[in-house]
Amino acid sequence: MSSTQSTVFSEIEFIIKALNPETISEDRKEVLKPLTEFIQSKVAIDAEIRLNFICTHNSRRSHLSQVWAQTLAHYFHIKNVFCYSGGTEETALFPMAAETLQHSGFEIKTLSEGKNPVYSIKYAENEHPVIGFSKKLNDDFNPKSGFAAIMTCDSANEACPFVLGAEKRIPITFEDPKAFDNTPQQSEKYRERSLQIATELFYVFSQINS
Repeated sequence: MSSTQSTVFSEIEFIIKALNPETISEDRKEVLKPLTEFIQSKVAIDAEIRLNFICTHNSRRSHLSQVWAQTLAHYFHIKNVFCYSGGTEETALFPMAAETLQHSGFEIKTLSEGKNPVYSIKYAENEHPVIGFSKKLNDDFNPKSGFAAIMTCDSANEACPFVLGAEKRIPITFEDPKAFDNTPQQSEKYRERSLQIATELFYVFSQINS
């Protein structure tokens, strides 16, 4: 297991240190296992690790997964990890998803406005930010080959039985916080989903021997 001396922003580090992977069920750990194995296989041969998190609209769960995966790879000092996200459709990064990350300590700047805004999402002082915007899974911004396609929602998992160029396809689905949009529970449910994703990806990266 890697050292966890971290250079992520202090508020993010505080959240990471409070995550409890013991809350993950054994059944869920089996769901996460193929992702751990994919990452470990790349680390073993010192190869680049490309992870493309895919959801239907590339607006909520896939973005939260992309950002937390990139952050936790850095936290655990797993090198050559490149995280992406995409959808079966292009919509927009939902504002509450960005707000949830901002409340977790990520520095977020809007790079462009419009129907599909582009955000800079920074997790550490000296690291490139994640560029967040909605795009189709095969967008030129994403890798074309040698990546793991991680299916973060049931509808995308069912709609894409085959992902062109993916070396491995891994279903790791999450409940959609969209169900709570425009309700008093919205903020709480987005944070809950973000922390679940962070906890599970913490578990994945903590298993990697580098």
